[in-house]
Amino acid sequence: MKGQREYLDDTKFSGHGHIVSDLLHKFSRWYELHRERELLASLSDEALKDIGVSRADVEHEAIRPFWDDPMHK
Repeated sequence: MKGQREYLDDTKFSGHGHIVSDLLHKFSRWYELHRERELLASLSDEALKDIGVSRADVEHEAIRPFWDDPMHK
């Protein structure tokens, strides 16, 4: 019928919605960690010195797997 809109019945998906949401959050966090580690690795030695981080610290952080989240978010 023209002009009618169909709406999803939220009760059908309520049990799985949090699972999907949690997965999306986890993937987003993993990507964020990956990007932060890349950016940290791209900083100059002078910039690292300014923030009190050594190149060795950065290299140690950069080789961590993306799913290794020190803040467990």
